[in-house]
Amino acid sequence: MSHLYQLQKKIVSLNELVQHLAALKSQHKKIVFTNGCFDILHKGHVQYLSLAADLGDVLVVGLNSDASVKRQGKGDDRPVNNSDARALVLAGLGFVSFVVEFDDNTPLKLIETIVPDVLVKGGDYDPQETEPGSKKYIVGRDVVLKNNGRVEVIDLVQGFSTTSIIQKLKK
Repeated sequence: MSHLYQLQKKIVSLNELVQHLAALKSQHKKIVFTNGCFDILHKGHVQYLSLAADLGDVLVVGLNSDASVKRQGKGDDRPVNNSDARALVLAGLGFVSFVVEFDDNTPLKLIETIVPDVLVKGGDYDPQETEPGSKKYIVGRDVVLKNNGRVEVIDLVQGFSTTSIIQKLKK
């Protein structure tokens, strides 16, 4: 089996993911979920994702579709890389188990469907925030907590962001 094929197998539809996770949950594997655009993968992303993976047995990354990234208001030139490219790069990380694309503004439906054991977000979010309108609110926290899971926040790596990389390239 080629390495490329192995990476492509990690990029799954929601239906495929549900089947994989049912089997893994029956083996008492702890499912960790995080999400993002991951437009230009950098040190901050890799450190964040590796620390997220350490919180369980299986790391699922919800990847914003191209349309979803555009709706985030990150700029007309975003995403820089299309979802196929971003998914393959994420799948190339050994500690990422599955990549699943979602088209909604938030991953709530995805979280409600897979009900991870651990929901992870970056340090710009607050796991104690309960007001959905707040920028610090972690979407899906209620679903995870109601199902005896936990919500974790991982510190961001200072000096690394896709926006700052794009700004440097434009100079």
